[in-house]
Amino acid sequence: MKRRSFIKGAAIGAGVAATTVAAPAIAQRRITWRMVTTWPRNFPGLGTGAQRLADRITAMSDGRLTVQVFSAGELVPALGTFDAVIEGSAEMSHGAAYYWQNKSQATSFFTGVPYGMTSRELAAWMRYMGGQEIWDEVYDQFGVKGFLSGDTGTQAGGWFRKELTGLSDIQGLRFRTPGLGGQVWQRMGATVVNMAGGEIYAALQSGALDAAEFVGPYNDLALGFHQICKDYYFPSFIEPGLATELVVNKDKFSALPADLQAIVESACQAEYDQVASEFYANDPIALRTLVEQHGVRVHQFPDEILEAGAKVSMELLTEIRESGDTLTKKTAESFVSALNTLRTRTDNTDQAFLAARAKYFKLD
Repeated sequence: MKRRSFIKGAAIGAGVAATTVAAPAIAQRRITWRMVTTWPRNFPGLGTGAQRLADRITAMSDGRLTVQVFSAGELVPALGTFDAVIEGSAEMSHGAAYYWQNKSQATSFFTGVPYGMTSRELAAWMRYMGGQEIWDEVYDQFGVKGFLSGDTGTQAGGWFRKELTGLSDIQGLRFRTPGLGGQVWQRMGATVVNMAGGEIYAALQSGALDAAEFVGPYNDLALGFHQICKDYYFPSFIEPGLATELVVNKDKFSALPADLQAIVESACQAEYDQVASEFYANDPIALRTLVEQHGVRVHQFPDEILEAGAKVSMELLTEIRESGDTLTKKTAESFVSALNTLRTRTDNTDQAFLAARAKYFKLD
């Protein structure tokens, strides 16, 4: 009887042990998600940023959430990535929110607004002043959730076939530029076209475009715009602090364990800062190459264009704030309110320091 009791007890103990061993195996189940991007594979800053973000999530989760990257055109067209997540053919997309302004004009506020926030201001609004919560409301309409995933800083203004002397030079100009900024240029007289980055060179080469802007020297050198256009303008007044986004299917994201959700969010925040460093480090080097090796001429926009751009931007933002769409109006109101607060620090502290440094301090 004792022996039988021992065997029975051992069997029960083995069952408990088996349950104890099996439980972590279930909890540690591995998930593979597809990330589709709007960028060419290994494209500087943006394509590499998307891949690095995928690698971060995979490594931080020890492979429990493995992210496979499909670059523009590999699984879906470059500007079809957002719809791919909505429709379920991919779990993640990496792009820029203003590409989807045809779905909601509110999306542009989470990428870049003409004469709007710098990247530091944008991050402050998103993280501490209600921006992320409003973005969640906007994307709830589509069953997705967005995270800031990259920061290009203030962008370059664009490439032009000839030097600009004033507003008359942009009338009818066929210009690739997206988002609210595209609407500003259109109101100033340009004929605006939106297309993915990988398509711009061919459009310039064929004459379908007269001018184009994308990001800045680091990207633009890789895209080869200097082979067609030689007049390069700084800075962009329509993209003062552009952010890229990671979009995830909301239902699938909500179904993840809490730690994996936190990993996705933390990886995006880390990559937002990493991309900024990558651009800041490489833009000056690329610009020097463009000027010294390829004969590119660097200009600032004429005051007439800058002033007209500011006037049109204010008119556009006023119209959006009076929008009949409640959520778009709410987004614009929050953005403008935050901007008016945040710019006091930028204007009084950052800008004042930069003006002093430019005027008084130089080391060889």
